[in-house]
Amino acid sequence: MSYGYLKNHESTQKMQSINAAHHLHPFSDMASLNDKGARVITSAQGVFVYDSDGNHLLDAMAGLWCVAVGYGRTEIIEAAYQQMQQLCYYNTFFQTTHPPVLYLAEKLCNMAPDDYNHAFFCSSGSEANDTIVRMVRHYWHGMGKPKKHHIISRKNGYHGSTMAGQSLGGMDAMHHQGGIIQGISHIDQPYYYGEGFGMSEAEFTKQRTEALRQEIEHIGSDNVAAFIGEPVQGAGGVVIPPKGYWQEIEKICQEYDILLICDEVICGFGRTGYMFGSESYQIKPDMMPIAKSLSSGYLPIGGVLVNDKVNDIISHHGEFYHGYTYSGHPACAAAAIANLDIIERENLVNYVKDDISSYFAAQWATLSDHELVGEARSYGLLGALELTSHTKDYPHCDKPRFHANEGDVAMICREYCLDSGLIMRAVRDSMIVSPPLVINHEEVDLLITRARKALDLTYYHIKKDGMLII
Repeated sequence: MSYGYLKNHESTQKMQSINAAHHLHPFSDMASLNDKGARVITSAQGVFVYDSDGNHLLDAMAGLWCVAVGYGRTEIIEAAYQQMQQLCYYNTFFQTTHPPVLYLAEKLCNMAPDDYNHAFFCSSGSEANDTIVRMVRHYWHGMGKPKKHHIISRKNGYHGSTMAGQSLGGMDAMHHQGGIIQGISHIDQPYYYGEGFGMSEAEFTKQRTEALRQEIEHIGSDNVAAFIGEPVQGAGGVVIPPKGYWQEIEKICQEYDILLICDEVICGFGRTGYMFGSESYQIKPDMMPIAKSLSSGYLPIGGVLVNDKVNDIISHHGEFYHGYTYSGHPACAAAAIANLDIIERENLVNYVKDDISSYFAAQWATLSDHELVGEARSYGLLGALELTSHTKDYPHCDKPRFHANEGDVAMICREYCLDSGLIMRAVRDSMIVSPPLVINHEEVDLLITRARKALDLTYYHIKKDGMLII
């Protein structure tokens, strides 16, 4: 059999059989997946993907939060192809560089806030956050404060699945499988809908920001190196922080002389209506991990943007013993440059800010009248639906949501979404979306229509099976 670009695919059943026999999927229960059979995606264009059975699905998750400019952009494909013809690979170790990586670094620093003038490259957001751990600790060594090595993160945050990335993240299931590295702790997340029982938004904000101060004082400010968080928590369920949260977090970091890290892997490059999510909250972090929409997922690339304060120390205190074989891979860098050119040329950041995010927010909010939806929230082109039996207890409720295990109803809804031609993601008992930035009004309307159909089918299903709490 000839492998490579397969114009004529074998039957779905045959490909599922091969997949089950040989392919280990990320974040999957392989036994149940192989019993069911994986969905085989064969092509994509714009905001739609197509499977081997001919179904077309509106991809409201932009792949894994990453396909910002949509599928099938020939400019990116051509840029990678041309680069591979000229220089398919070379490393950036041993005092060497190449045109794609240096021009990408320049372009990124021109797009970033004024005091960001340096970029370190890797292949993913997980690697970017591994780099953060190394870079933060190297910085404080250079400052003559080696005891400052502890990093504070948040419960339910996500920073990747490598050992350092999952340690920074606050997801218990990941910690139970591999533990966490020393010198990392987690404070409560700013999840007002799910955890703000009996409090006003202002009271909740104060409680969750003061948790950082308390943790710093518990660890000792002389030992704390940094705080890291996503501007909007993505994989944790599109947790949008309440008003004033980030400004107070920044103030506390400055007060105790610790670095502020904003993980821009999901929020970067226009997702929130600003080039970076931190800009949408008017804060200035010291370092920003990036990936995903950096290349719109066309080729794997990630990195860390570093401000002048941090760079002036790490660049003048000897060798930084860290890097990857594919740091600044030329084809990946070329693809990223072409992708960023599209974002700039098509003015996608302002399109999100001034047009499509407000339209999306208005249409998304209409789903809040559904019998199954307790809250329909959005920020930029990020959205979440909180599924619950207690819709009248909006905005939050501390009762069990269903007569079912947490997450069961959302997984039922996810299957009905797929049956309805829509890709949404299930997180606990919520459904989340992050569509490509190029989505238009008509496609948003289609997204909402298909989401409502899936919600209707889910409601009838769980009511019939006695899962609703009436």
